[in-house]
Amino acid sequence: MSESNVKFSEAEALHFHSRGRPGKIEIVASKPMATQRDLSLAYSPGVAVPVRAIAENPASAYDYTAKGNLVAVISNGTAILGLGNLGALASKPVMEGKAVLFKRFADVDSIDLELDTEDPQRFIDAVALLEPSFGGINLEDIAAPDCFVIEQTLRERMNIPVFHDDQHGTAIITAAGLINACLLTARELSAINVVVNGAGAAAIACTELIKAMGVRGDKVIMCDRSGVIHKGRDDLDQWKSAHAVETERRTLADALQGADVFLGLSAAGALKAEWVPAMAPRPIIFAMANPDPEITPPEAKAARPDAIVATGRSDYPNQVNNVLGFPFIFRGALDVRARAINDEMKIAAAEALARLAREPVPDEVSAAYGGQSPRFGADYIIPAPFDPRLLEVVPAAVAEAAMRSGVARLPIDNMAAYRQSLRARLNPTVSVLSLAYEAAKTSPKRVLFAEGEEKNVLRAAIAFKDGGLGTPVLVGRDEVYDHLRELGVDDPSGFEVLNSRNSPLVGRAVDHLYAKLQRRGFLRREIERLVNQDRNYFAAAMLALGEADAMITGTTRPFSQSLRQVQMVIGEESCAPFGINIVVGQNQTVLIADTAVTERPTAAELAAIAERSAAFARRMGQEPRVAFASYTTFGNPPGAHVGALREAVALLDSRQTDFEYEGEMSPDVALNHEMQRRFYPFSRLTGPANILIMPGLQSANLSAKLLRAVGGENVLGPYLVGMSLPVQIAPMTATATDLVTLAVLAAGEAERAKRA
Repeated sequence: MSESNVKFSEAEALHFHSRGRPGKIEIVASKPMATQRDLSLAYSPGVAVPVRAIAENPASAYDYTAKGNLVAVISNGTAILGLGNLGALASKPVMEGKAVLFKRFADVDSIDLELDTEDPQRFIDAVALLEPSFGGINLEDIAAPDCFVIEQTLRERMNIPVFHDDQHGTAIITAAGLINACLLTARELSAINVVVNGAGAAAIACTELIKAMGVRGDKVIMCDRSGVIHKGRDDLDQWKSAHAVETERRTLADALQGADVFLGLSAAGALKAEWVPAMAPRPIIFAMANPDPEITPPEAKAARPDAIVATGRSDYPNQVNNVLGFPFIFRGALDVRARAINDEMKIAAAEALARLAREPVPDEVSAAYGGQSPRFGADYIIPAPFDPRLLEVVPAAVAEAAMRSGVARLPIDNMAAYRQSLRARLNPTVSVLSLAYEAAKTSPKRVLFAEGEEKNVLRAAIAFKDGGLGTPVLVGRDEVYDHLRELGVDDPSGFEVLNSRNSPLVGRAVDHLYAKLQRRGFLRREIERLVNQDRNYFAAAMLALGEADAMITGTTRPFSQSLRQVQMVIGEESCAPFGINIVVGQNQTVLIADTAVTERPTAAELAAIAERSAAFARRMGQEPRVAFASYTTFGNPPGAHVGALREAVALLDSRQTDFEYEGEMSPDVALNHEMQRRFYPFSRLTGPANILIMPGLQSANLSAKLLRAVGGENVLGPYLVGMSLPVQIAPMTATATDLVTLAVLAAGEAERAKRA
């Protein structure tokens, strides 16, 4: 139930999965493997020591191997998303994707396994044999009714958590929303009348969970394709018959008479608008068919303006999204070495999610809603998927429930310390970048892509448009349409293209630039030639004239050349512009500045860069800790070129700053707080630095490019700060993904300027 409104071409999807290293996951060693000694410790003979320890005490496998943080995502491909039975091999991209979500949201390592069998017993036997390898089993995309047999049998045979997310993930998020919807409508779970439309895996799991939470069985009517599941039917399997009731009602329309709740896990359009008025006052409607709901929220609201409506889609309020559940449920289960994921743990997760939706949202989530803070109410009963508090709140609740219910083998003595450790697993920058994409959808902008004839730029523009992130405006010649068609765009005319040779806006661009440059030695015909022949001048003029909200360029020429051209058209803010590269680690993000503009900044410029970088870090979810980087740390070894750094620190000392800073420091000291405390106890930093202000462009640029070459897409930028209008200049090596991220961040700057 995590369908979104994001669209993309088939060509883009295939390119995403095939570029670079095919697929979405890789194995990375967690210990050094550089020397022969490392290899000897990792394998023979060093590995013999933990082998003997585990043989003597099997529980120590959690101490000496990755088992305790490793989940297998397993499928046979019999029910892949909404695509049906396409086989085990075809399910692999989905299972890899699930593994990525485990890592992204909860720092759980995951390996996908696709089993080529539709025989439930063979599947069960294969999975059961894997117990020594994994800390948990996530079953995925297995068709009903086999999924019930498989999960139940594996739960009985295995001594680690087994969880079929298609069933229980949907059920937990639905239950969280139902708790809050009942709270808003002054209902008790024990008193509500519920109609469940659909009798597949998710529908039965939802029904079982809400009954476990207090909904009375005789108040739940389940319907399948044949109508109401009642005790008089002789065509029911054991799973449907468990929810059969004594009733005279026979159709969905009959069942809805006076119903408080509709839970739809069936098919698009199954709930007719004319049936909704017969429901009880303030009805609760969860229309979760994938990809299109049983009834859309506008249709439901038109029929019953007092309804509370949820769907599985991100383009409507109250999205029932499984990513709110499974990563965090497994995180809590793994951390207490749970034997199973039981009803108590599922209910604890649902209640934790419900409580979180009732709390004021943090700034990161508010930004995703265009600066508006969503508040608990009819349109906000389920937390946002990128709420950074999820990783702290849900696993802690699940772990506590596991301990209370007796399935935890490693109880947690200090829950406060555990919650702190959960917070430490989260890299806030990653959440903020994700939320920036959501914010772009909320307040879409027009973004100029100045190099509109480049294939890489076009891929980014396609992704930007199809993702609902805004409107790309392509600057290029008429052949842009041919290139779009080659990239799989069915209707290239749907893209706006500005041709600097024949656009009716050329005259305005020339007038604007001539007025700006006529006293700097430029003749009008020179300006005309610049505008006609160079896309940067024309695009920048369009931005200055308000024809778009932001601009992206840089892939066809060096950064410095693009910046000079843009600066001729667009002015700067009070301080000179500079570049920030964002180095995104698993649990930490480090900003490096200035990586793009000033060759040898003065002390005043360094202090200004520090102040602006600190503000940028806060927008990225970080509490700034600035280190002025050098080859020397507080004069050791002595250096002749640290005067500007020390003077910059003195300048900040004389100002009212609201962030931590220190220097001069070598990067290894700046990023290692333990070393600071041991050798430099006078350091003013309370943790490792997350902003490195470099002494000059040469060291900064070399560092950023070296890290980019080694770290790949974990190094973003440079992000240009200090222009009077939102302009981003990408490196020539930028991928389409890099360009989309820069466009999203530029759009965010435009929105902030609008609200200022």
